[in-house]
Amino acid sequence: MHILIVLAHPKPGSFNHAIADTARQTLEAAGHRVTLRDLHAEGFDPLYTPEELVRGHIPTAEVREHADLVLNADAIIVVHPNWWAQAPAILKGWLDRVLRAGEAYRFGMNDKGEGVIIGQLKARAALVFTTSNTPKAAELALYGDPLDNFWKACVWGFCGVSKVERRNFESVIASTPEQRAGWLEDVVTLTKQVIA
Repeated sequence: MHILIVLAHPKPGSFNHAIADTARQTLEAAGHRVTLRDLHAEGFDPLYTPEELVRGHIPTAEVREHADLVLNADAIIVVHPNWWAQAPAILKGWLDRVLRAGEAYRFGMNDKGEGVIIGQLKARAALVFTTSNTPKAAELALYGDPLDNFWKACVWGFCGVSKVERRNFESVIASTPEQRAGWLEDVVTLTKQVIA
């Protein structure tokens, strides 16, 4: 299988980078072909242009390359920090520009004549790893879990991916090297369960 990993963290050597590398190594060891795209390292431009709103717009070579990777992936992994209960701006811009109408999803009609969204990605599984500094109990009590719904329903479910799992690691800022090592073992286990 071909697996796409998308990483959105600006600091090389971050725990997010360790997560992405661990997932990549796990999948490659299982014989999968893996493409890891580090959005910050490659300087992905997240700015959605007015021209991109025009039906039939031909995307830039950069966007076309990323869109083709998504369209041809059998599974997708996303790794990012939780900033303000959202994905970082570079990743949100990537979604805006790369998950293109008519490719990742399309609009149609059901048998009752109602408008529906039809997901078109071939990927059957997506795995999202997020990190945060707020302890889980406080996060849930204060904010709920907006990222879970975002990734499962609003992004991958919308695009037709039937199996979506998410794992958050917290509190990264207060974690010990031993905790992080344990979390990376969780990455291996979950990657094997969901994808490999």
